[in-house]
Amino acid sequence: MDMRDWLSLADRPALVAGAGGLGGASAVSLAAQGAAVAVVDVDRARLDAVARAAKEAGGCVRTIVADLRSADRCRDAVAEAVREVGTPQVFLHAVGRNVRRPVLDLDDGDWASIVELNLSTAFWLGQAVGRRMVDAGYGRMVFVSSVSGLLAHADHAPYAATKGGLNQLVRVMAREWAAHDVTVNAVAPGYIETDLTADYLDRDGNRRALESLVPARRLGVPEEVADAVTFLASDRARFITGQVLYVDGGRVLV
Repeated sequence: MDMRDWLSLADRPALVAGAGGLGGASAVSLAAQGAAVAVVDVDRARLDAVARAAKEAGGCVRTIVADLRSADRCRDAVAEAVREVGTPQVFLHAVGRNVRRPVLDLDDGDWASIVELNLSTAFWLGQAVGRRMVDAGYGRMVFVSSVSGLLAHADHAPYAATKGGLNQLVRVMAREWAAHDVTVNAVAPGYIETDLTADYLDRDGNRRALESLVPARRLGVPEEVADAVTFLASDRARFITGQVLYVDGGRVLV
């Protein structure tokens, strides 16, 4: 069986926000399945790396450099993506960061910056793309959440709050747009090996400690998250909406 046919992504316009580890891997996966992908990120080097990887995988992505930390910039980025690849039929939000500090050590700037990047951009981009998908009567939206949206990890307060909020945003969008054939889901990774986590994992025995919390006894890789994203972006998942899919090796089970 031709996997491209099975997933039905050939020539579908797709917008991916975030060219980091999970967003980049997902953009490559979508492009390899034939989607016409536009990727938005503030970092030109990350975008270029994704473009090269997509080409090596037999696909192609268009890149857009943009700082998404305002409603107007998000809307402008969506409009530019429409000009580049067409009205998105697939959308992935993979923008976010974490600050690992106890609640009592966080300042107002920590809270505000993480809420803006992790949650507000999800709303601004999701609303802009969702409006176009609802008008078109079709869409597949996926947001990158985290096991932290469910589990109470110490030193993760703003991050966990934004991911819990994101899960509820996904559910409400899914409820409002289901009648328009627009599905809205989230993938919630556990501990994943990425460039952004490498420094933390390699310090102070953190890798071994985290592996011990995962029933699968290993950390995940970006491609495993990208596979879940690609499935939810396809019509094989057309009756799945408002769900949070944990890609975590069983982390939330313990």
